[in-house]
Amino acid sequence: MAQDEQDVALRVGHDELRIRGVYETISIINDVMVALWFVVGSILFFSESTTTTGTWLFLIGSIQLLVRPLIRLSRRVHLGRAGGGSPNETARDF
Repeated sequence: MAQDEQDVALRVGHDELRIRGVYETISIINDVMVALWFVVGSILFFSESTTTTGTWLFLIGSIQLLVRPLIRLSRRVHLGRAGGGSPNETARDF
């Protein structure tokens, strides 16, 4: 091991893993729903008679895009309360 390399010990509790897992699942479900709203809305734009419905689905998808940062904020607050401090973030959190 080179002199500038150091071992890093991370303490991750069961509750933190469970909380992260729950919020990751919620985030994935949210992302899939956003994609579905936009795909179905796009298909509905092909016909003039369904354009209004497609527009509403685009609006729902756009509003739901706001949900993702709210999920992240909720996760951060929940982890902070469970761990007694500010949680460390990982690439999986985004």
